[in-house]
Amino acid sequence: MVKASWSSGKAPIWARCSVLVMRIGVGDNDEVYEWLEDWAEVPSPDEARIGWAHHGLAVTSSGDIVSFHPERPDVVIFGADGRFLRSWPTRLKEGHGITLVDENGQEFIWVADPGKKMRRSADGAYGPEEATAQGQVVKFSLDGIEVLSLPRPAHPVYENGFYAPTSVAVDEVRHGGSGDVWVADGYGQHLVHRYRADGTYVQTLSGEEGAGSFNCPHGIFIDRRHSRPELWVADRGNSRAQVYGLDGAFLRVVGQGFLNSPSAFASYGESIVVAELHARLAVLGADDDLIGYLGENGEVCALAGWPNGVDAGQHPVRMPALQPGRFNSPHGLAADADGNLYVAEWLIGGRTIKLARVPR
Repeated sequence: MVKASWSSGKAPIWARCSVLVMRIGVGDNDEVYEWLEDWAEVPSPDEARIGWAHHGLAVTSSGDIVSFHPERPDVVIFGADGRFLRSWPTRLKEGHGITLVDENGQEFIWVADPGKKMRRSADGAYGPEEATAQGQVVKFSLDGIEVLSLPRPAHPVYENGFYAPTSVAVDEVRHGGSGDVWVADGYGQHLVHRYRADGTYVQTLSGEEGAGSFNCPHGIFIDRRHSRPELWVADRGNSRAQVYGLDGAFLRVVGQGFLNSPSAFASYGESIVVAELHARLAVLGADDDLIGYLGENGEVCALAGWPNGVDAGQHPVRMPALQPGRFNSPHGLAADADGNLYVAEWLIGGRTIKLARVPR
């Protein structure tokens, strides 16, 4: 029988964290995590409190966590214990999707920027700042040097349609891959595009070659759990994932009936973890079957103003009903080499949670 539960831990590992023990699995295959609340030391906290966080996460080979500031257009890097290590500014609007790659021993990040950002006005209201350009996908070194910017896809839909990329996946050469770069236009034209490593546009997927047109292909991920790697597309508006070969051939649908809002993916061992915007993580087994949910909290999505709260003037404010052990709006997701999970939530002020895997 599938189960997923959590209970209070005995004592905090770190004084400023709320620690809970979460358990998921079947029988002897249970995985146990400690929930670390307020885990990351976000710089410029006064600005961070008013920023509507909407970003991704990645993990370096040394275990550092690459994130993005809730308000500033800055890449922010934390240690595995949440200590702030360093940051650097970008010319982006938002670090919506962050993907780390290793090329001949040097690490880089690809960042998907949809080209828009929610900003707080003087009267307390939030709205998208005027977009001055299309979205973009940019590659950086980990010391902040811009290495490459992908051109907008040479596809006729962009003659009049806005380009708003949300996620990047790379078929890394170090894994025997082609070096191709896949980009999800989740907030623009609901397409997935393929480029060569040098930025040459190759191909577009619409979902029509698979289970049907994408509706917000929010996140993409290359799954290497098995002998043949696969491209997973979080078809969020259709409450499913569509899975393709790295040649662009459709393979199957995953999650119909048990995913509600897939937004991002991470893998560890034989499992794949899905961040669902509607307040939970879904854990899938080697055969793409549902093992269970972590931090499930669907009722929060019905509260006024979700993912935020509202004040007396009906302006968005930080969600007052945040609870340790229960998610609000998982958006960014990453896993490290030890199976620890890192979750960035979509809300004013942001919330980054570490689920520390307890060794068996």
